[in-house]
Amino acid sequence: MNRLPRSIPVEANTKKGELNHENKTSFPELLRKMDAYWRAANYLSVGQIYLYDNPLLKEPLKLSHVKHLVVGHWGTTPGQNFIYVHLNRIIKKYDLDMFYIAGPGHGGPAIVGNVYLEGTWSEIYPNVTQDEAGLKKLFKQFSFPGGISSHVAPTTPGSIHEGGELGYSLSHAFGAAFDNPDLIVACVVGDGEAETGPWRPHGSPTNSSTRSPTELCFRSCTSMAIKSATDRPGPHRA
Repeated sequence: MNRLPRSIPVEANTKKGELNHENKTSFPELLRKMDAYWRAANYLSVGQIYLYDNPLLKEPLKLSHVKHLVVGHWGTTPGQNFIYVHLNRIIKKYDLDMFYIAGPGHGGPAIVGNVYLEGTWSEIYPNVTQDEAGLKKLFKQFSFPGGISSHVAPTTPGSIHEGGELGYSLSHAFGAAFDNPDLIVACVVGDGEAETGPWRPHGSPTNSSTRSPTELCFRSCTSMAIKSATDRPGPHRA
């Protein structure tokens, strides 16, 4: 997650209600544009899951426009889009070295949609253009024969992690942070990984046996985030 959406302006240390004189964008205007970007990402995501044709809904929706086999989880998608747009804001504001690891496997539409929205997908795959014809190709290819998988696969530009029910997002996050202490790793752990994934929480076996895997994973992630924030100098320090 090192590319920035082209439609989101920079908010350079602007307090609420003040004007950013560098780009003439007020804080309320920034929030409005971020919300619009988030809603656009949501539309791209739901279109990938359901639509076979009629990508801009220019005509009344018909059964023939909808995929026969629907794969992908809408439930995880808006949250991941929300995280993506806000992380991009702080990356730009503080010039951070950061990337995003998405654990929920079937949240693939969120990442693919954002990569398309910021223009990267069309740069790598020029046939998937930034217009109605390209949007139709983007929607049709998702979890479709001859297209792309429902997870974030190697076909996704910049992807190093697929995710899924036996995922390893937290393991990858630990490894990335240990390998590069200056890197901020935003890790979202899916419900499947929280229950069955190959992670080892902190704490003794006696204490951990009475807690759910989800709780232990949350405690571990929280302690990592707090330590990372307090160890870092600069304006983004918690």
